[in-house]
Amino acid sequence: MNEPSEYARQIETYLCRKNRGHLVRVVGPAFDLVCGWAATGVPLKVAFKGIDRCCERQEARAGSARRRPVRIEFCEADVLDAFDEWRRAVGVPAGTGEEESRAPRKPALASHIERVIARLAHARGTGAASTALHHRIDQIIRDLENVAADATRVRGTARTAIVDQLAALDAQLMAAAVAELDSGRATHLRAEAEEELAGFGSRMPAEARARAAEAAFTRLVRESAALPTIGYE
Repeated sequence: MNEPSEYARQIETYLCRKNRGHLVRVVGPAFDLVCGWAATGVPLKVAFKGIDRCCERQEARAGSARRRPVRIEFCEADVLDAFDEWRRAVGVPAGTGEEESRAPRKPALASHIERVIARLAHARGTGAASTALHHRIDQIIRDLENVAADATRVRGTARTAIVDQLAALDAQLMAAAVAELDSGRATHLRAEAEEELAGFGSRMPAEARARAAEAAFTRLVRESAALPTIGYE
């Protein structure tokens, strides 16, 4: 894991880039804040995602006007939200003294399926048409369309069966996505997953860390291929 000072330097560099070259120094209380993220184990890319969200929101508010440079302190809530999402996806528990935030409210099952179909259709349209992943996406879309109508009214065991089917389809999707990777790309993403978890090596049992590393790798594959999460948990 990066040393706090190096972590802060990279955050400062990234924030400068997002501010179109305007340098806002990460010093004093801001440096302490960022070092706190490093100590907590917030991966750099997760922090960058939080900064992106904050800057995008400021851009939307500014409209056609040029927005003012964003200070890192303004990004804290977005960074912590992104970190919380990452922890939940990977399976990393909250550290001592951290509070588990309440999980966001899920969309209705039918709405979730509709959104997944739309995102899969987009992913299919932007990828190579002849790949095995493309054909798997086609099949998954058809499977989802078959259950979409029922999802609006199912209850009990029938609903559980659909949720289980979504989990199985997600596993199929990610297996196909991983199979598309060449060995170099797969090695790179696994190394990146290990780097993300570097701050948690001493906090997790070996078995739990192995599961988290695999989940982090899968998440990176999903992001790189712009694939949605089909599972509904």
